[in-house]
Amino acid sequence: MSMTFETLSAFAASWGSIYFALMFLIAVAYALWPSKKTLFDHASRMPLSED
Repeated sequence: MSMTFETLSAFAASWGSIYFALMFLIAVAYALWPSKKTLFDHASRMPLSED
């Protein structure tokens, strides 16, 4: 079975989009996870602190 460019392109377009959408949702869930709030609050104040 020989794969043509069109076949590979269609596969990449469909499954690649699903893969990147899934990775985006995981990143958003990580960023909005309630237990990460203190970590992100601390990180957001770091540039303003004077050591």
